[in-house]
Amino acid sequence: MHDPMENDTPDNLEDLFAHNRTWAARMERDRPGFFTSLVKQQTPKYMWIGCSDSRVPANQITGLEPGEVFVHRNVANIVVHSDLNALSAIQFAVERLKVQHIMVVGHYGCGGVQAALEGARIGLADNWIRHIQDVRDRHRVLLSSLPEELRADALCELNVTEQVVNVAVSTVMEDAWSRKQSVSIHGWAFGVHDGLLQDLGMTLDGVKPIEALYKAAVQRIRYKWSKRAELPQANVDPAQAEP
Repeated sequence: MHDPMENDTPDNLEDLFAHNRTWAARMERDRPGFFTSLVKQQTPKYMWIGCSDSRVPANQITGLEPGEVFVHRNVANIVVHSDLNALSAIQFAVERLKVQHIMVVGHYGCGGVQAALEGARIGLADNWIRHIQDVRDRHRVLLSSLPEELRADALCELNVTEQVVNVAVSTVMEDAWSRKQSVSIHGWAFGVHDGLLQDLGMTLDGVKPIEALYKAAVQRIRYKWSKRAELPQANVDPAQAEP
């Protein structure tokens, strides 16, 4: 019998249902009771705030099971204080689910970051990407010092750093830390080209001063990409620029 999971790409919506049925049967066969366990209340330790890009699936990247990571995604992993969707998700994760770690995860080759860097016009999304353009403008000197081909990846990391701060200064996190809740925020970047996560060294836990950690993170990004600019351009990935 033909296995619909052998298709590389579904051709229509019926294929998606066929894939789903095959996957569900396979999971129940290989791991009896898997779905019964999912019925129980989710108790994740992690929240992932990432990009909506289809190449960046949180569970697969981290090797976590369904129920182990609470996910919020939008174009270019932005957190702004007027976005009640993002803030509500963070509040639910922190106050209801009691997550211990919030990861803000950007990715190299992000279309939203590239559009912001170029000042490209897309349409309604221009208003959303404007937030990344603010990051671009704030770090214009740093970015202009780099070769053009490195600027988007550097801006990706700078954007993550800025969004970590935005999460940290939200009322949700201020309230959590004021009641001594143990929850940390981390800034990461994902390499679509190699499947690896990079820790950007931007971790906030409500104890150390945000401004000092932010300045140190930006300085690391400046040093990293300045060193990267000195390397041969061929076949070099962002991780090779680590100090």
